[in-house]
Amino acid sequence: MSQKNAFISSPLAGLFIGLGLLVAGYFLANAIIDFKKLDRTVTAKGLAEVEVKADTAIFPIRFSTGDNDLKTLHSTVAQQSDQIKHFLLEQGFNESEISSNAPTIFDKRAQQYGGDQTGFRFTANATINVYTENVDKVIVAKKNLLDLAAKGVVISGDDYQARTEFIFTGLNDLKPKMIEEATKNARAVAEKFAQDSNSKLGKLRSASQGQFSISDRDSNTPHIKKVQIVSTLEYYLVD
Repeated sequence: MSQKNAFISSPLAGLFIGLGLLVAGYFLANAIIDFKKLDRTVTAKGLAEVEVKADTAIFPIRFSTGDNDLKTLHSTVAQQSDQIKHFLLEQGFNESEISSNAPTIFDKRAQQYGGDQTGFRFTANATINVYTENVDKVIVAKKNLLDLAAKGVVISGDDYQARTEFIFTGLNDLKPKMIEEATKNARAVAEKFAQDSNSKLGKLRSASQGQFSISDRDSNTPHIKKVQIVSTLEYYLVD
């Protein structure tokens, strides 16, 4: 190659290199801008809530009695158990819904350190259980427990083991509609944020569904349940 050609080629080579760097810088700048755009996101939570009535009830009636004679105590427990079962049948429950546990009997003299020697030597606790889908009948029967007290049956109403449970088992039927509603609410929140920030909602980046929760609406109506679900959606924001 002549010296003249080498002289001409050098400026051209520099020009091409400069143009190449310029083009590369342009695409790099746009890539950074696009990356920053993609990095702009908004996360929104959507709540779906519905109140439902319990469809199953566990209704334990726990009672206690005492005597100084063990044989008489057993007889009293059997008699009061029959009274409670008769009461429940009168309330409209079926025999198949009623069951009983073996009574627990305490001997004060057999307790370590002598125990409390006042009152009856033997005491017994027993429970009659109702497992039913007739929730309304349980609510009425609880109000009528005073009828048993009038017959001498001592009901342990404040005992934790005697707490009535109301259960809702139809969650699977509610899930699809509640998830749809929670997702719709979350998107509405995200759209409002985008509008307020002079942006537009882009593609969905991620989504997560929380756990369904079932709780009592309040302490006075435990048979009314509050079902909740929260969905979390993350969207890209675009100008």
